[in-house]
Order: sequence, then C-alpha cells, then structure tokens
Amino acid sequence: MAWLSPAFPLGGFSYSGGLERAAHDRLLEDADDVAEWLAVSLRHGFLWNDAVLLCEAHRAAGDAERLATTAALAAALAGSRERHAETLALGAAFVAAAGAWSASGDEGLPPETPLPVAFGAVAASHGIGLEVACQGYLHAQVSQYISAAIRLSLAGQVAGLAVLSGLEQPILDQAARAAASTPDDLGGCAFSADIAALRHEVQHSRLFRS
Repeated sequence: MAWLSPAFPLGGFSYSGGLERAAHDRLLEDADDVAEWLAVSLRHGFLWNDAVLLCEAHRAAGDAERLATTAALAAALAGSRERHAETLALGAAFVAAAGAWSASGDEGLPPETPLPVAFGAVAASHGIGLEVACQGYLHAQVSQYISAAIRLSLAGQVAGLAVLSGLEQPILDQAARAAASTPDDLGGCAFSADIAALRHEVQHSRLFRS
C-alpha cells in the first residue's frame, strides 16, 4: 500500500499517458469516455502489457539475465518517446524509493528498468503474491489516470470515483488473466491511445509530460 500510494515519490502525477492529447482532440469529453478509454487500455492497451510484464518480472525476480531481457522488452514496447521516458523515469524513482525497504540491487534489476518490471521484481522479493501485486499495480495506475482526467476537467471528483468503482471488476479480471500469462500474450490494439501518446509530443500547451 505504501509503494502504490500517490504520496510515494515517483512523480506519476506529471504524466497522463496520452489522456491530455485525447482530451485536446475531443476523443474524450466526459467521465463515461474516460471509463471506456481506461477499460480498453486494461484489456487491449498498454495497461494490459504492463500487467503481463509485471507478472513476468515477478517470476524472474533474482534472475538478472531474465530480468534484463524483460526490462529491454518492456522498454521496446513503449509506443512513443514520452511513454518510453515515462516508464523508465518512474521505474528508476520506484527502485530508489523502495530502497528504504531493501538494499538497491537486491532483485537483480538492470540500471534502466521500466516501472512494471521494477514493481514486479521488488514485490516478489518481498513475498507479495503475484496476482495481488498485479491487482494493486493496475488499481494504482487507473487511479492515477483518473486523477489526470479530473485535472483535465473531463470529470469531477465524484464522477472520477464512479469511474474507479466501475473499473474494479475489470482490474481484478485482468490481473487474474495476467497472472496466467506469458510474454507470448503481449500485444494490443488500442490505436487511438497510441496515436494520442505520439501526438502529445508536439502539443504546444500542456499540463503533463506524456
């Protein structure tokens, strides 16, 4: 719970994962749109890939070679320059902050590790169950993007909580699915989200870094 708290010093509040551009382009206009956007991301987009990579890293904890391969794959799957920078920056911040619980390097992670890989490996090294870790991670990520949507005036706080409530079962379902996955299950088809993340790179006025 401490690692997934908004107060944990990762800087995740600086990123929207393309939501800002989607709002700018009027692909998203209200809370219902945000809910659908995040549901698709959980089933077919980057959040699904994050879940698969987290579970692979959890199983590979302590195996430096396998973790390096997983980290490289996760970095390669980042669909834009900003998403690549985001996942590496958050991964580095997570490893540094989690050092309060364990010495840096205990998990055999490479120097540059995307966030889901770092979280999965550290969770495993502390005996946190695979599916539970994945549930917590997805819940935290969805919560972060809902927070971004609120700041973008796509939803108020009450509507944002309704979105979160409606996504609880999909989060549990996708965590269970990811727990039974292998890297062969990686892949997605959330094209609008990927294009929005790319277009954000050239957006003139913005609140977020992705």
